[in-house]
Amino acid sequence: MTDIAITGAAGNVGREAVDAFPSDDHALTLFSHSETEDLDATPLEITDREEFLDALEGQDVLVHLAANASPRAEWDEVQGPNVDGVSNAFAAAAENDLERVVFASSNHAVNMKNTVSGIRPESTVGSPEIVRPDDPTDPDTYYGVTKVFGEAMGSYYAKRHGLDVVSLRIGWLLSRDELRQECADRDGAGERYARAMWLSPGDCRRVLNAAATATLEGSPLIAHGISDNSERFLSLSETMRDLNYRPRDDAEVVLSDESDGRDGLETT
Repeated sequence: MTDIAITGAAGNVGREAVDAFPSDDHALTLFSHSETEDLDATPLEITDREEFLDALEGQDVLVHLAANASPRAEWDEVQGPNVDGVSNAFAAAAENDLERVVFASSNHAVNMKNTVSGIRPESTVGSPEIVRPDDPTDPDTYYGVTKVFGEAMGSYYAKRHGLDVVSLRIGWLLSRDELRQECADRDGAGERYARAMWLSPGDCRRVLNAAATATLEGSPLIAHGISDNSERFLSLSETMRDLNYRPRDDAEVVLSDESDGRDGLETT
């Protein structure tokens, strides 16, 4: 039985993470910024290092999803949760001798060169460059900058403290209906981005499970977390190889009305 702590459990990705781990193999401890009526989560202020240290006692793996996730946030809005909070997460993991940290990074850590005029997040130029996990970072926003910081902090703790670290560059988690609506409402550049970055709920659960449980050949590891989108430009080859991730969804299929409507996580 592996004890897994999940921060940011009340968020969109966090709620998928709760369902990503079979209960007969994993014991989950959930944390959120505040109390929620529909989720058995403990409030945790991630900017309080001592509180974070106490929270991770007895855990094996940390899936750190807590953050200000707005690409349009100003620096003073992301500095606390996305810089201080991330620093505290890795420090608490090392102090408690955890085996692994899965850090929720983002496509925004590498998306500047592919955005419209280099200044508009959640947009994609006509022929984007392929981005591989070992390419130089290229943040498109202050939010993206904090994700680069988190990846660097993960590298430090992996090499200095021996933690297994997976920095998972998560795409855009949307249901099928939400994907269709976003593509209907956006201009060409916005639709192109959605088609490339889509992460289905089912694939979200699959990639989170893989990031937390796969045997790693080396650490730290940077991996892209999106669905198997025909129009993607974040390379998935490395994620599939290194984490044995097997995505099952494609934005193009959904938008062509050929979807079978399945978002579930199969275990085989």
